[in-house]
Amino acid sequence: MKPNSKILIIAGSDSSGGAGIQADIKTVTALGSYAMTAITAITSQNTTGVKSIESITPREISKQIEFTAKDIKPAAIKIGMLHSTEVINAVLKSLNKINVKKIILDPVMVAKGGIKLIDNRSIKILQLKLIKRVSLITPNIPEAEILTKTKILSTDDMIRAGRILMSLGAKNVLIKGGHLKSKIIQDIFLNKNEISFFKNKKIHTKNTHGTGCTLSSAIATYYSCGKTLKKSCEMAIKYVNHSIGTGPRYGKGHGPINHLSTININKKFKWKM
Repeated sequence: MKPNSKILIIAGSDSSGGAGIQADIKTVTALGSYAMTAITAITSQNTTGVKSIESITPREISKQIEFTAKDIKPAAIKIGMLHSTEVINAVLKSLNKINVKKIILDPVMVAKGGIKLIDNRSIKILQLKLIKRVSLITPNIPEAEILTKTKILSTDDMIRAGRILMSLGAKNVLIKGGHLKSKIIQDIFLNKNEISFFKNKKIHTKNTHGTGCTLSSAIATYYSCGKTLKKSCEMAIKYVNHSIGTGPRYGKGHGPINHLSTININKKFKWKM
């Protein structure tokens, strides 16, 4: 099997492998495409929380993006953790240089354990500059609340927040509804022309580490292969739900999901007991 497309991932590293660059690479690979990376930060973490964050310099991040894309042109870009205004501005400059149209932004702000991963100045730059530069932004409810300065307690509130994001320049928005207390999770995709609901039964588990990273990378992968944004969101949500339902239950805290849920290993490569 040859890769279907090429994805450049701009995000932080998760030493436990469940989120960040590691989850992104696994997702893109599991869905049949080729993953390239520009690492923005190195985190020491496990399923119980984040111990430390080491920043990569903006200059080095730009070099990763530009030098990689100069040789292997990505069909789409996924952006995750951007922790400072300097990093966001460096990424914006590099995006203008490499000129890739399909860009998915996952506005990573808070880790599962509650550690804040971005400062207030960076949130402002993200609102003013980066949102309008991308094809789709994929906030969960806490992230959407921070970006729109509103409280979200219902699907109507989610739609209202989505419209605020569009007023800031977002072309398309997918607000993830997993934080609402309901037996059915409703993710809402909207733009100026439509509002669509993706409904799925909530899977009761604490092992959801990296779901946001995984979803945005899956969307970027499907989108890069020619699917519409709406269809890419629908297929990516199904992939994430299946990966949650088949999770390996690793770790003492919020464990990872099963990124390999789409893969069938050829018989001649299977390891036997």
